[in-house]
Amino acid sequence: MNPINSPLGEIDPEIHNALENEKHRQSFGLEMIASENFTSRAVLETTGSVFTNKYAEGYPGRRYYGGCEFADVVESLAIERAKKLFGAEHVNVQPHSGSQANMSVYLTVLKPGDTVMGMNLSHGGHLTHGHPLNFSGKYYNFVPYGVRKDTETIDYEELERLARQSKPKLIIVGASAYPRAIDFERIAKTARETGSLMMVDMAHIAGLVATGEHASPVPHAEFVTSTTHKTLRGPRSGVVLCRAEFAKDLNRSVFPEMQGGPLVHVIAAKAVCFKAAATDDFRAYISQVVKNAKALAARIASGGFRIVSGGTDTHLMLVDVFSKGINGKQAEEALDKAGITVNKNTIPFDQNPPLTPSGIRIGTPALTTRGMKEAEMEAIGGWITEVLERVEDESVQKRVKKDVEKLCEKFPLYQ
Repeated sequence: MNPINSPLGEIDPEIHNALENEKHRQSFGLEMIASENFTSRAVLETTGSVFTNKYAEGYPGRRYYGGCEFADVVESLAIERAKKLFGAEHVNVQPHSGSQANMSVYLTVLKPGDTVMGMNLSHGGHLTHGHPLNFSGKYYNFVPYGVRKDTETIDYEELERLARQSKPKLIIVGASAYPRAIDFERIAKTARETGSLMMVDMAHIAGLVATGEHASPVPHAEFVTSTTHKTLRGPRSGVVLCRAEFAKDLNRSVFPEMQGGPLVHVIAAKAVCFKAAATDDFRAYISQVVKNAKALAARIASGGFRIVSGGTDTHLMLVDVFSKGINGKQAEEALDKAGITVNKNTIPFDQNPPLTPSGIRIGTPALTTRGMKEAEMEAIGGWITEVLERVEDESVQKRVKKDVEKLCEKFPLYQ
């Protein structure tokens, strides 16, 4: 038998075992990291397809390799579906990740040393929005904006003042740990008044934007970037939308400036996810994601834990656990032992260091994909508060883990 046809279990038992263990972890635990989801079987199948064998440098109809006729088909479908889904003038589906999607925009309109505004990481922003250890903070002069201390929502007045003062070339909008709706129209007005371009990183809320659960940034921003794996429920990758006037320069920034060969198997999977995101089923799914987030936040709050900004408008929430005398690392580890996966996270104006922050970030996309609704959020919220109230009590963790596994059996994954 040709080794190329041998199953993974024979070729590499160690990786096979890790894969099987990960399947079990996902199937019998509660995935509540806000940036994670479960893709459809169709997306999994496409991502693991024979397109992984194909080089396709260039763009449809203009490749540097032969044999790209079917690569052109899937990339063209991905582009047209994304344009229709979001109402965009131009789409590039080649960035390998959200970070590279952001980088491609910076390369398109910025020069090293240019002034840019972005949301402070500790207030909910992203590494690529100007953190000093990230390429964005190293190559560009970032002016951070953040949230108000009293409301923990974006301080639009401060943003406007900073923009008038610094006259940035680009204003970046969007976050990775911000639970409230963002007023894109207001920020766009500020950008116009200060002669700035505007880029919205909608990685977390792309699914909500696609279905109308959150206002779209596309009419207001010159550029919109996103991942495709969070609320869009597609493969782990990135995408850029932009106005037609920037299309040629953006394409050149992605290839050949930033990347070489695109991942055709992943682009094909993006096409699948964009098609799914245009359906009534997906609209119902996202509506339930938001309902579940609101229900879960309310239940955790009723257990005595403070929800940052008082609630959520989206798929995620930040819980201030330090108000109960524990840090985010302790909370994450205790919940993990109970079969509940969340991530430690800073909260606005956090007095604790990033590795032992004051909060945890929780999201509902993955649980909603499994079919869970408000009743399940009520139970899960109760388990979370139980574990966190007695964070060192292993008996509570073991009991909750059994309850978690029973719940997961009722909502099987990848049957």
